Amino acid sequence: MKKNFKVGLHLFYAVTFLSINNAWAEVNISADVIKVESPLKMDNMSLGKTLEKKQIVRSAVDSSDAGSLLNYFVGTNNISNAGASGMPVIHGLADDRIKVRVDGVDLISGCASHSNSPFSYIDINNVDEIKVFAGITPVSMGGDSIGGTVIVNSKAPEYSESSEVIKKGSFGTIYRSNNQSFGTNINTAIATDRFSIKYSGNYIDAKNYSSAANFKAGANVSGRGWIDGDIAGSSAYKISNHLLDFGLKKGSSEFNLKLYEQHSPYQGLINQRMDMTGNDSTSLNLMYIDQFSWGDMEARAYIESTDHSMNFGPDKKYWYSNNAAGNPMDSEGLNVGFTVKADISLDEKNILTVGSEFQRYRLDDLWAASGTGSMSPNTFININNGARDRYDVYAELTHSWQPDFLTSVGLRYGMVRMDAGEVHGYADVNTFGGMTNNQKSNSAAFNASERTKIDHNWDLTILSEYIISPKYTSEFGYAIKNRSPNLYERYTWSTWIMAANMNNSYGDGNGYIGNINLSPETAHTISWSSKWHDYKKQEYQVKFNPYFTYVNDYIDAVACSVVGKSCMSRSDGFSTLSLDNQSARIYGFNISGFKNLGYYKNFGDIKVTGSLAYVRGRNNNTHDNLYRIMPLNLKLALEQISGSWRNNLELVAVKRKGRVSSIRNEHQTPGYSLVNIASNYSYMDATFNMSLTNLFDRKYSDPLGGTYIGQGATMMTGVNNGVAVPGMGRSINVGVLYNF
Repeated sequence: MKKNFKVGLHLFYAVTFLSINNAWAEVNISADVIKVESPLKMDNMSLGKTLEKKQIVRSAVDSSDAGSLLNYFVGTNNISNAGASGMPVIHGLADDRIKVRVDGVDLISGCASHSNSPFSYIDINNVDEIKVFAGITPVSMGGDSIGGTVIVNSKAPEYSESSEVIKKGSFGTIYRSNNQSFGTNINTAIATDRFSIKYSGNYIDAKNYSSAANFKAGANVSGRGWIDGDIAGSSAYKISNHLLDFGLKKGSSEFNLKLYEQHSPYQGLINQRMDMTGNDSTSLNLMYIDQFSWGDMEARAYIESTDHSMNFGPDKKYWYSNNAAGNPMDSEGLNVGFTVKADISLDEKNILTVGSEFQRYRLDDLWAASGTGSMSPNTFININNGARDRYDVYAELTHSWQPDFLTSVGLRYGMVRMDAGEVHGYADVNTFGGMTNNQKSNSAAFNASERTKIDHNWDLTILSEYIISPKYTSEFGYAIKNRSPNLYERYTWSTWIMAANMNNSYGDGNGYIGNINLSPETAHTISWSSKWHDYKKQEYQVKFNPYFTYVNDYIDAVACSVVGKSCMSRSDGFSTLSLDNQSARIYGFNISGFKNLGYYKNFGDIKVTGSLAYVRGRNNNTHDNLYRIMPLNLKLALEQISGSWRNNLELVAVKRKGRVSSIRNEHQTPGYSLVNIASNYSYMDATFNMSLTNLFDRKYSDPLGGTYIGQGATMMTGVNNGVAVPGMGRSINVGVLYNF
């Protein structure tokens, strides 16, 4: 494997070196002002990158998870938390540290395991645009996050340019051999010059996936069935999403109403002790945009309601002692908010963006009694009327000093108010059957505490873009970003091993207890980017982007005793932990580029692309490594376009992960390299997509996957911390999309 990685690395260096040499050879910096067209919009700078539609179409054949699109961005990865519920990682910061905005709405995962992450609420086939801002995020793109922002949008309403009525649509289907997944999607639209109505729907049903070889021993799950050694238990899922979109346009004014509905009967969680056994969500999203003589305006109001259930899926033991019928866990979330944003053209060189946001979130997390043992006779209240309200205002000034020099300065103030009601356990006792659970003492201490918390957060962003020549652009950014804890980090209260195990969004198998006294995280990030390219940005491009982030009050795992809690010892290789504010530093670099190799008769146009990403994260207090840091990784791809064919040959090489988080018992993972092939063929109104992932059927472990807890008696100490989540073996994926 090391040999494969080094070969790939040498190829990347060769391509990069040649591209840089060509770039510098053609740069001619003169004293004259460089006449270039640079939009007076900081969100169009290359610090924020948008994925091309062709890449979205290709990825939809390989995965049903909209989060998988993040893997196309350098320094950005997707944590495969569940089959259709990925979580983002940007420059070593993950999950809630990243703002995920879907169709303008800040979505919140209402689950202790984050099995209904924001990405699960939009079908990958319905994604029209995805944009990633890594670290340096303009304040107008969102607050209450320190790692970056991901913008995901479905297609905007389409109107005819005359009295003619537009009638169009598409129907698609996919099949993947490894997990025998089958899915369909449909889009229909009808529109005039003033009115538009669109429906989008999808359905996907996937079985457990298999690794390239045995990564564990085969086992018989009590009361369930046999699971082979190469089968990743609890990786199956089934989900459907529906979107009804109404648009109304008159002159420059436009109203848009989106109605969403999701139904998911189950999603297995390969790195959690429980599975999602139901998720039903409905939401309404109303938007108004207009253009005035002074600039543009956008206003939005939304409401989202979620009913979520967890229990043991078909690969995990269901019946335990005392006739406990599983471990039912139900949560209900309500997300209501509005945003108002205006871009004001002060003059030809200045745009002032001002805005306000409000978000009201409520969460109840209740675990019904089960059986007659320790999970009885009452309902366990994990979070009672959890409240998280956010009030934000911001202003951002974008100034064009010269046609080749652009700056933006933004300031955002956010107040986050959090609270939760009183709680109690299954029973008002500290022991049951001779076993200590501390439900009485823990709940009494929590109920006696001051639970109302108000955080005052200030964000500052300074960005600049300098076009040194038509072939060389430099960008610099500095940001101060803040994030307040989520409800689970602050208000989960039980030190009982069983309860703590349920409150885990990290996929590491450990148990976690919240900390009411957590302070908001404050990140200071410096990022610089240099980009070399030809005059038209068509022949070659090389981009180098180093960055450094220092986080005050970084929320990290600690031993319970550090925050004055008493947790029971364990013998299963896992730990029961709490959370505390510490400090951390993260640094790294990204290199990416492409080179058009030209047109060849009988072969068509050929282009080579490549990227190299490195990130290092450490806890300054404990000198431990931060959790879920992606190792050095390389991607090389050869793209060919010939007539109606578009083909892609890709190499992915990942170095061994030896630096892991000791406090979380994180797994070291071997290095690996994968080869993927993809083809796309268009014929009249039909598009055929084919791919072969993990061509050589390599066995590997996912460096970001966490600990495998996908089968067996996951509530018992017999499940030991010894296996990392495996990667998927070879899969043949096919898809057909027909436009009508």
